[in-house]
Amino acid sequence: MAKWTPTHEAPEPLEGPVVATITGGTILWFVLFLVQLPFYGWFDDHGHTWWVWTCLAGAGLGLIGIWYVRGRDAALKRAAAAKAGTADAADGGH
Repeated sequence: MAKWTPTHEAPEPLEGPVVATITGGTILWFVLFLVQLPFYGWFDDHGHTWWVWTCLAGAGLGLIGIWYVRGRDAALKRAAAAKAGTADAADGGH
């Protein structure tokens, strides 16, 4: 069986408001946790407590995600600034 190889270049990844997206998702997970918390007894009676803890885990992992994407965003900005500085230096400062 032959290995499939693409016949065209992959498109550039889309860059969007990544920090805002991850922050919004994290807030959503935490709000879902808080909304379900008063009904913990019902979830426990029906064997669905994992729903509550899944929301809390999503919020916790979201905090890690926020830390990660903020660092990534800062690194991308530093790289772009360094590239622009190198281009200016190569251009003779003009």
